[in-house]
Amino acid sequence: MKAVYLAGPDVFHKEAPVLAEKHKALCRLYGFEPHHPFDQPIPTAGNIFQTNIDLIRRADAVVANLNPFRGTEVDSGTAFEVGFAIALGKPVVGYIGKAETQMQRIQRLYGEITYFEGEGLWRDREGNMVEDLGHPVNLMLAESCTIVIGDLEDALAKLCGLGLTDSMII
Repeated sequence: MKAVYLAGPDVFHKEAPVLAEKHKALCRLYGFEPHHPFDQPIPTAGNIFQTNIDLIRRADAVVANLNPFRGTEVDSGTAFEVGFAIALGKPVVGYIGKAETQMQRIQRLYGEITYFEGEGLWRDREGNMVEDLGHPVNLMLAESCTIVIGDLEDALAKLCGLGLTDSMII
């Protein structure tokens, strides 16, 4: 059975233990052994970091919740885990629940953005450039991952379609 690491801010959810069990059961249903960051032998910062690194190293792939977390962007820990997995040569499937570009999300959540014709750039209300590349997340994630619009189940189905499991039991 192929192992999959579940990256994402779900560990912060108010029902994290219940959600973790549901996610692990769904992984098994799709033929994957889940490596879940919620499963920590010793919950200290250093141990959590090392355990998650070890879980990613032992995984065959990563599935990442790329939904915005506490703002317009992906959870920073999730972004690190995705980058680490990519550096190790592991396939990553990310999922995001809403079909909108990063630019649309920034405008919806952060306020008006303005196009500066002379620069050929969009800028937010603080003058910072806003990516207009058509991706649902920052280009570094969008270009390194396979991204699906949907949820964990959609991402696991996509992972199966990439040939990373022998069979899908549903």
